[in-house]
Amino acid sequence: MEFKDYYQIMGLARDATQDDVKRAYRRLARKYHPDVSKEADAERHFKEVGEAYEALRDPEKRAAYDRLGPNYQAGQDFRPPPDWNAGFESAGAGADGASAHDYSDFFESLFGRHAGGGRGTRGAQASFHAQGEDRHARIQIDLEDAYNGATRIITLQMPQVDARGHVSMQERQIEFTISPGIRAGQHIRLAGQGSPGIGEGSAGNLYLEVEFRPHAHYRVDRHDVYLDLPVAPWEAALGAEVKVPTPTGEVQLKIPAGSGAGRKLRLKGRGIPGATPASTPGDFYFVLQIALPPADGDAAKALYQGMAAQFKSFNPRSKLGV
Repeated sequence: MEFKDYYQIMGLARDATQDDVKRAYRRLARKYHPDVSKEADAERHFKEVGEAYEALRDPEKRAAYDRLGPNYQAGQDFRPPPDWNAGFESAGAGADGASAHDYSDFFESLFGRHAGGGRGTRGAQASFHAQGEDRHARIQIDLEDAYNGATRIITLQMPQVDARGHVSMQERQIEFTISPGIRAGQHIRLAGQGSPGIGEGSAGNLYLEVEFRPHAHYRVDRHDVYLDLPVAPWEAALGAEVKVPTPTGEVQLKIPAGSGAGRKLRLKGRGIPGATPASTPGDFYFVLQIALPPADGDAAKALYQGMAAQFKSFNPRSKLGV
């Protein structure tokens, strides 16, 4: 997808105030409104301006977008950098009746499919008492935390708008508990850690969306865990019993004779544990990979040449029809 320079679309400098953003939106919305504009591609420009305004009008989205910095140019091929917005607080309040389908894939890749909509908990209240807005942040945890549970402290970044309308960042630290069995995509709810209420209204909640940090050995698919396990050719051909790691400790694994690359060996129930005693735990899979010794000496080369002569009729590409 292409990178969108929202400041360029709005005709603004990156240090523009929030009032500058509002004024630019009003001017451009009048200029390109499809019902009155005579400009070429008015509807397309109107949608682009609306999307840019949704990103820049909201201090949380703007600060997150600014984190990308000047590293990208408009029209440049773009994929969000890994973990670019981890630990960043946001509050999803919709703007001016915009709906999620009005926004581009670029917008959704940064802020999510429903970032343009949502419930404004502070708006149009019948009294001076209102519950505070819920806030959201994405965090990363270790895979081992999902097995054992843990208590962690994270530093979150919360945008603040100063008296001149400029957006700045404020950090706060929060301690939270990870329960065993948590999975990627689930949320940890921290009651009362969102925005403060109005009047006697209670504070909102903070929801931490969980992701797993990339692991040196394991990968996760929902509640199942995988390890690519290198085995020697003779271990795969003849069978063997080998010591292998898992997140809960080493185990002895039996490799059946005649195993090929890609074969999966399962340890039932040794994946991510169930969140409750009644929940079904995931499984742990070893995916066999054949590791070849290097032909780095005369003796090793002779051994491989002997194998080639011994298995002359063996065609490893027979399934490809060649």
